[in-house]
Amino acid sequence: MESPRVGVVRESMLHRPLLIKPALGKTKSRGLSYPGPDFVFGTATTVQDGGVPEAISSWHSHTMSTRNREAERDFIALNREGVKSGLVTAKELHQYRATHDIRQQPLTREGFRRSAPARIPPDASFGITNRPSTPISELMEYKYAQKWLEEQHAKDKILQAHRHKKAQLGRIQDTRTTMLRKSRPLPEPPSMWKMPRFQQLMERERSVNLIKDLPLLITACQVAVLIAPGGTSSGHLSRS
Repeated sequence: MESPRVGVVRESMLHRPLLIKPALGKTKSRGLSYPGPDFVFGTATTVQDGGVPEAISSWHSHTMSTRNREAERDFIALNREGVKSGLVTAKELHQYRATHDIRQQPLTREGFRRSAPARIPPDASFGITNRPSTPISELMEYKYAQKWLEEQHAKDKILQAHRHKKAQLGRIQDTRTTMLRKSRPLPEPPSMWKMPRFQQLMERERSVNLIKDLPLLITACQVAVLIAPGGTSSGHLSRS
């Protein structure tokens, strides 16, 4: 049930979908005008033949009439003849086509004849042939996997030989200069910075330690002289 409208209902309001209210139990109208109920959509088929009886009793064959048909211009032949005449630019070919006229040959019924089908032998089979069956003995022996491994090893050997040959060709022989450059000694890292007074202090400590260790060095030298063959006797050392 539609709700009552307030105000004047104009005819133009029935063609605007936003102003059309949906009716209960019906689809919403889009505001389009439809022809009357007697209107038939589509194209009417006009039957001009006599139906099945006429089709069975008589057979009308259509013939191609070439008398009233004008042959079309053969532009391919015109361009070919123009090139033979030495014309290569577009302007020259356009002028040649304007002054010359070559027409295509009219099609005859013989041109529509189909060629006879090829003779096919009676024992010919169509389609794709099935592949030969795989022998089960080779599957049980793991033969296909071994064959694949052998092929991969052969490919790897060929690839390694190619890489080795390429490396030898691209290698540069070492010279004396390159060898000296490779064996260059590493530079000594710079010593850490120290204050001058601490440097003098370290030198003093070294000299003091040397003085302290001097008796031990003398004793070690005397022992070394006594042990060495042909050394000085102990009495001589005691007198000295």
